[in-house]
Amino acid sequence: MAFEVSEARMHGIRWILTSAWLLIIASLFYDPWTPRFTEADHSWSPLRLPEGCVAVQGVCLSETPYPLGTTAFWGVVVPAAVLILLLFGHELWRRICPLSFLSQIPRALGRQRQRTKVNPRTGERRQQLAKVADDSWLARHYSQLQFGWLFVGLCGRILFFNADRLVLAGWLLFTIAAAISVGWLYGGKAWCQYFCPMAPVQSVYSTPAGLLGSKAHLSEKPITQSMCRTVLPDGSEQSACVACQQPCIDIDAERMYWTRLGSREFSFERYAYVGLVVGYFLYYYLYAGTWDYYFSGAWLRQTDQLSLLLRPGLFLFGQSLNVPRLVAVPLVLGFFTWLGVRVGRWIERSGRFGRHQIFVLATFLVFNFFFLFSGRPLLLLLPPWVQTLFDAVVVAVSSLWLYRSWERSADLHQRENLASRFRRQLEKLDLDVGRYLDGRQLADLSPHEVYVLAKVLPGFTREKRQQVYKEVVREALQEGYANASSSLEVLSQMRQEIGITDEEHSLLLESVGVENPDLLDPDNRRSLEDQIRLSGYSKSLERLMLLKSRQADPEVIRNLCSQYSITPAEEASVLEGLDPSSSAPHRLEAMLSRFAELRQARRSLLQPMLADQPLVRDLLAESLLQRQDLSVRAMLTGLAELKDQPEAIEWAARLQGLRPVHLPLVLAEGGWEKQLSAPVLALLREEPQDAPDEPQSYPLADTLASLEVLMQERTPLLRACALFLLARLDLNRARFLASGLESAAAPAPLAEMLRALKSPTAPVPELEDLPELEMRAYLAASDFFSGTSHASLEQLAAVSELRRFKAGELITETGDTCRELLVLISGKAAVRYQDASGIRLDPLRPGQVLDELEVLSHSASENTIVAQEEGTRLLAVPVDGFDAVLERDHDFARRVLELESRHLQSLMRSLQS
Repeated sequence: MAFEVSEARMHGIRWILTSAWLLIIASLFYDPWTPRFTEADHSWSPLRLPEGCVAVQGVCLSETPYPLGTTAFWGVVVPAAVLILLLFGHELWRRICPLSFLSQIPRALGRQRQRTKVNPRTGERRQQLAKVADDSWLARHYSQLQFGWLFVGLCGRILFFNADRLVLAGWLLFTIAAAISVGWLYGGKAWCQYFCPMAPVQSVYSTPAGLLGSKAHLSEKPITQSMCRTVLPDGSEQSACVACQQPCIDIDAERMYWTRLGSREFSFERYAYVGLVVGYFLYYYLYAGTWDYYFSGAWLRQTDQLSLLLRPGLFLFGQSLNVPRLVAVPLVLGFFTWLGVRVGRWIERSGRFGRHQIFVLATFLVFNFFFLFSGRPLLLLLPPWVQTLFDAVVVAVSSLWLYRSWERSADLHQRENLASRFRRQLEKLDLDVGRYLDGRQLADLSPHEVYVLAKVLPGFTREKRQQVYKEVVREALQEGYANASSSLEVLSQMRQEIGITDEEHSLLLESVGVENPDLLDPDNRRSLEDQIRLSGYSKSLERLMLLKSRQADPEVIRNLCSQYSITPAEEASVLEGLDPSSSAPHRLEAMLSRFAELRQARRSLLQPMLADQPLVRDLLAESLLQRQDLSVRAMLTGLAELKDQPEAIEWAARLQGLRPVHLPLVLAEGGWEKQLSAPVLALLREEPQDAPDEPQSYPLADTLASLEVLMQERTPLLRACALFLLARLDLNRARFLASGLESAAAPAPLAEMLRALKSPTAPVPELEDLPELEMRAYLAASDFFSGTSHASLEQLAAVSELRRFKAGELITETGDTCRELLVLISGKAAVRYQDASGIRLDPLRPGQVLDELEVLSHSASENTIVAQEEGTRLLAVPVDGFDAVLERDHDFARRVLELESRHLQSLMRSLQS
């Protein structure tokens, strides 16, 4: 593939092709040699002038010998470019395109425009490479600009420079000057991305992928496809990407295709191009009245183009129409362009095909239509068998491309992408995979095969599965492939394949956020392009520091920052990454601060005003405690990186001083003896000398601030709980925050809470008045459902209902078939037993589950349960809904089995005693 050719070799190829192109341009000014091959009496040249009459609007053209510059350019160069795009994809064309090569002259000379950026906090001024701003007019409308230039260029071909060599030379030189100017104005491949009229052509023929093109999302190499690169003195290649456009076709063309597929601009580009091509070739017939004018190539020899501008531009039904050619050309091409868009969107509305299938079919048809005409005047001069062979190659290439592209989809691209990430993480583990592959490599496996392999590997434990998944999540967040809110959906297929639950995803996502808080920051936009840009800067800086014994010239570093458009924050982050000794303390400081915030938030829930809501309060507190546990594990990992450094003791003392609740449990899990130094481990295992006094209450402002932060939770239940407690403490504040949330699309408990706060006269909400929230809170708090994922709780709550009983009313009776799992919410209930001494009542406590063994075994109830208090309330979970959760959530099924096993063991011990 094109990206596998070394940059040094490709650089030589670009020089040869660019020199050949410049030679063609030079021949347009002076060429005394090639006209002899077009003389009518030449003995062997197939390019000699034809003897017959070529009629245009009923009049035979008078032709004279002509230079071959325009013939070579329009008859060979342009068709070859289109064939390369469909066959090899944009990656080869972008790496050999002379115009792209020439646009990089300012970068090669180090003469590109710089902009002064001022750090708002420090006032520091630094020069950065000028790039097209994301919110600029050009960034929003570049596709229209490129297509407009293409439209003007095709009109110009017919009107001005198809055969007029001086005008064509002027147009090409103007284009070269424009490309070089853009290369000075903006960094990266701004000419190719935002200005080049060839870009819409590339998009049509080379996406989603060329027939023989590479798949960047499956590549193990850091430099993919046609992305910007530079050659180091040792011959190795390094990324020179400055993230000039996102998403970038040069990094991953198919990713760009699926990202832009739904946009209106992308569909206009595709449909309008089809119409424009049809209109362009059809115009030659509408102008001359016959196809002989086009297929004879007479239009390449009509050097008096400028004199024809005001002549009749249409010839229909044997009559010329008095419409000047200057008007007729844009009129015809514009009409067919409009018609192409209308027909394309009409087919879309018909619903027979998806947009991708329509795009692929349109490319297939326009490619074959293009080669019915393009290059045909030269091809017709060759033997018939050559023409047949060429047509067969065109049809075969386009048919194979259609077959390969038809079944591609965004979902398939995503699965391949995730499987590639998963494969890379598997390779990092010390697992024996060779005996399962029969001589194949991991890279040879399909996405489904990779996941199946992971399931059967003996050493691929649940811990390693979570470790691999966590690294995939981290990588996806770093590259902007997913963000904190979308990662659950984006990675859903992968979770199903390897058995990661939604709850585990949330915990692992939180763990990643603890270790790298910036990854979960919604205001910190990330992208693959920025990740590659920072990687290129990091490697350049690392190499520079090694050459200078880690004492690089500050001026050289400033130039490097300017070249890669590096901000002060990015520079600090990269420098930290290059110095592991400073990286671990920095992360430890951030994690200690985060742990302190979590502990403060948990303690702030101890408000006396919330004492009457222990259920909801404890649900939030448990969530915060779970995050503290993740923070502890992350900090221990950071301490392990410090090894025997003196600072490790100081950081361990600070961690132990915070008295994490789960620190002894985490250390007892084992494995830390090998990772932590002995002094650090001994210090962490020491018992605190004095226990701190826990305050009975916190300032109300702290509690309100903590609850507002908890309202940003990704889990709807926790958000609803935080809003509920906030309403208990400050009703007006809760109403104000609720007014900014949309209740229609919110999940059930949050929507219910928002409705309760909608009325300005509504009283402080009570939990009993919020059945959706109450059901979920009691399910989460009960011993039976404790630790169940929020997704499973939602599934259970969706089929459950609340019931109220009077005092003395029977809830279940001996012999009844157990069709429901019952959870006591409030009031009093008791199990009525009949034994030798008479009737005995065994009271039940709120949150306790009734008849779970009978429900699990689908048997009849052996006890009678009676309500003992007026208004006793229970939550009924249908057995069918419960079984569905058991089948879907294997972790929940395992916990239920463990819980019931303990109950049975306890019952057996009591019977034996």
